[in-house]
Amino acid sequence: MQREVISLPMIWFYRLLYIPGLAIALPYYIFRMWRRGGYRKSFQHRFGRFHRLPPSAPGKKRIWLQAVSVGEVLAIGPLIEALQKENSVEIVLTTTTSTGYAEARKRYADRVLAIGIFPLDFWLFSKAAWRRIQPDALILTESELWPEHLHQAKNRAIPTFLVNARISNRSYGRYLKVHSLASRMLQKFSLIFAASELDKNRLIELGAPAERVQMHGSVKFDVSIPSHLSAPERNALREELGFMPVAGIETFVLLGSSTWPGEEDALLETQRSLIERGIDCRLLLVPRHAERGPEIAKQLATQPLAWHQRSSGKRADVTTQIHLADTTGELARLSQAADLAFIGKSLPPHHEGQTPIEAAGLGIPSLMGPKMSNFKELSQSLIRAGASQRINATTELIHAVADLAKQPQKLAQMGQAGVNWHESNRGSSARIATAVLAKIKP
Repeated sequence: MQREVISLPMIWFYRLLYIPGLAIALPYYIFRMWRRGGYRKSFQHRFGRFHRLPPSAPGKKRIWLQAVSVGEVLAIGPLIEALQKENSVEIVLTTTTSTGYAEARKRYADRVLAIGIFPLDFWLFSKAAWRRIQPDALILTESELWPEHLHQAKNRAIPTFLVNARISNRSYGRYLKVHSLASRMLQKFSLIFAASELDKNRLIELGAPAERVQMHGSVKFDVSIPSHLSAPERNALREELGFMPVAGIETFVLLGSSTWPGEEDALLETQRSLIERGIDCRLLLVPRHAERGPEIAKQLATQPLAWHQRSSGKRADVTTQIHLADTTGELARLSQAADLAFIGKSLPPHHEGQTPIEAAGLGIPSLMGPKMSNFKELSQSLIRAGASQRINATTELIHAVADLAKQPQKLAQMGQAGVNWHESNRGSSARIATAVLAKIKP
């Protein structure tokens, strides 16, 4: 009872702070909407005006599942399948980003009850959405801690779950500064499923009840990856990209996987260095955000190597040395053209890292920056398995790529180590679904 007396003023303090915070952030929010596009569709959902749903079907529980963006939308596929295995739940899926919303509609339209956009975390908007969706349980993903959303669930005595929970170095530092608020939010979850042992320890230190934190591994290991391309299929893909051998010289393909600003420069410098050493290095750039395509195209136009922009056409000229894949949803297939991958958002000043799971599962050896704070324990595990190497700066990237380009046997060993590592970590989605269903069943 004491906790409720204290937490009531806290939620009103948050509500009062939200209004000026939203006003300050609005110009940036509008700019991002304009830049990324796709925000007009179902925009009213952001203000809680979700289409009103009927009560849950007889004998079924309704789960509101929130996945922020494309990465989370792809990751929760196996979890949705596991939750629906007994046909005892119906799922309402929401996302935060326009690209995540588009991907959710493409992948799950026939598998869930409804798909929408997550409301702004203000009590009028959140309350309106809760009234229309009427969930029996709530699942949030990764590091989503929405005070108002969790308060609405608490008021309705709705069980809440945090799936694939991870706390990056940056988030950990921030939550420590507001330890009281973080603790109150974490205590509202019925169960928290940590992505790693490190995340589990951090969550408990931030105030999550130890008995409610479980560690089943990352659900991202369960995401279906394409069947490995056969040798003829891989050659056909390289031909499509314009990466065919010239004068019988063997071609080495370097992949920039989900790159962020500044990393294209490092990869271009690496490519030039390898070419100067007599290695026919081709560069496949897949930026994390496809809308950066025009920006990167301008950069490529200032350098001498032949390049192709995928958004202008999928088939490139046979002289192509750089292929800019500024499209969405093709990373898994395109990656299989590569001999070696650099994992984006990991080269300083970036430190969070993009997920290396898919590359490993596809058998592609990888290099990653020094911190990988969003995947710290996971990346260390991958390196220990012998499937990846860590580099600290552009100079190390150049040396590492040049060294591995001359060792095809070592690249093959790293690739197989990645496949083995990926396979050994699968199965968390089924375990999490079992624990969730046990909590919400009458």
